[in-house]
Amino acid sequence: MITKTEQNEIQDYLRDASNTMGYCEAVVYPENTDDVVAILKQANYEKTKVTVCGNRTGLSGGSVPNGGIVLSTEKMNRILEINEEEKFAIVEPGVLLSDFLNLLKPKKLYYPPDPTELNCFLGGTVATNASGSKTFKYGPTRDFVMGIEIVLPTGDLLVLERGQIFAQKYDMSITTNDKKRIELKIPSIKSLPTKNTAGYFCRESMDAIDLFIGSEGTLGILTKLKLQLLPAPQMVLSAVIFFNSEDSGLNFIEHSRNESYNSRKNKSHIAIDALALEYFDKFALNFLRDDFPNIPEEANSAVWFEQEVDEDSSNQITDLWISLIEKHNGDLGNSWIAMNEKDKLKFVEFRHRISTKVNEFISSRNLRKLGTDFAVPDEELKKFYFQLKYEVVNAGLDYVIYGHFGNSHIHLNMLPKNPEEFEKAKILYSNMCLSAIKSGGTFAAEHGVGKNKKALLYELYDEKVMIEMWRIKQTLDPYLILCSGNIFKTES
Repeated sequence: MITKTEQNEIQDYLRDASNTMGYCEAVVYPENTDDVVAILKQANYEKTKVTVCGNRTGLSGGSVPNGGIVLSTEKMNRILEINEEEKFAIVEPGVLLSDFLNLLKPKKLYYPPDPTELNCFLGGTVATNASGSKTFKYGPTRDFVMGIEIVLPTGDLLVLERGQIFAQKYDMSITTNDKKRIELKIPSIKSLPTKNTAGYFCRESMDAIDLFIGSEGTLGILTKLKLQLLPAPQMVLSAVIFFNSEDSGLNFIEHSRNESYNSRKNKSHIAIDALALEYFDKFALNFLRDDFPNIPEEANSAVWFEQEVDEDSSNQITDLWISLIEKHNGDLGNSWIAMNEKDKLKFVEFRHRISTKVNEFISSRNLRKLGTDFAVPDEELKKFYFQLKYEVVNAGLDYVIYGHFGNSHIHLNMLPKNPEEFEKAKILYSNMCLSAIKSGGTFAAEHGVGKNKKALLYELYDEKVMIEMWRIKQTLDPYLILCSGNIFKTES
């Protein structure tokens, strides 16, 4: 097992994609579960902080250390099994999502969770319950995790399979591999009508595995993952539609979303049932125009949609989409329709490129990224969208808006040009997050809380809930060594 202590060798481990900066004494590279157990047992004995990191693609500072050591999972990168008959895979946490998807493709298998950053590690996606464009149809990563092997902060090994251990109402009992029994009290939390990755997943009679999924490395280090796979779709209809007004694009999203909900409820085959519904405002389009010069000059918004089809339904479903596009004044003549696999990949690149360009813009100015991660109830989307625009324009800040609008999930990225604008943007960011919470939504739909948003978690949940979450952390991590500074405001 490799350990690096020279500061010039570990600089890359002191920041994430949001440009949040930290510090540590060393980086360790375990190669298997036994290595992780040994590291955590020693750290627990010595009360040394340990921050776990994947490929550092996160946007909330969760993998950024504030002292102690960093445990990198990059050497734990084996795909241990792909069961084509029962449709599951067993992998280590350091497997790249892009590598995993490429391996599944020739086997005609499909793993729907698709965060925008395909260079993330699978362990990171489970630790943060990541989601992406296909979440609109398939839900987040949580829905595809069948089992985990996880090393608790004490060095104890825990193996959980979905469907085997449940809380008794709000009382949960788990047993480690060496027969140590741990009793936990789960707080009662009202479920939000939106995507939400803020804090621990807590439900009455919940599956024990769900407590650890999305816990952002604070309750243990994942060492093996069992992931559900699906049969690959026969065909995917994919298109980027441009609109001359924001209202038209937003109305198209709303109409498409409602049609999709109805199709699923009625189990309709020949109907609109979007796999993804992604929105881009005019500033996002302008930001992308150097890379995609065929974006129409007059476009004020765009929607990228996809739907799974087969040979029997393809033409009829395409006609339904064309009718819906025309109804909402979409610019069919200048829009992009995928004719082959190369075109589809180009549209995926189009969607992913905006996030990359924002990161590059912020890093070039040595500022921290101020990208919002709101999700609001569907009925609040349009009102909230225009409220955000009004506030950022009134503050005199440049910005781009894009996101998973099928899930009413908005990414507004402010683009401050200097430290003065950054300070103004920080205040605005906090106020926007509070507005999202007041609307019945969340400030963290998919990127988690990490170190950068923990104050907002105490606005989303009341003091009693936060105390009960903190007790779960203390029970599993008595010396508070693991991912110090993530989620909670206090570490004492």
